[in-house]
Amino acid sequence: MDDPYCVGQSPTPAKAAAEGPFAECVLCREPTEYPESTKGSTLCPVCAWHEAQRTACSG
Repeated sequence: MDDPYCVGQSPTPAKAAAEGPFAECVLCREPTEYPESTKGSTLCPVCAWHEAQRTACSG
């Protein structure tokens, strides 16, 4: 299985915004790599990495 979270690679969004305004991270309120128009809960790269470590490799 190609799970980037378990092999030490940092997650990247499928389609990053080229220019702002950027959506806020729902955990730390820092700007994310996603545009404000992105639907759903957005996470900054740091929080996404921490969340992935907690859930994907806890096995």
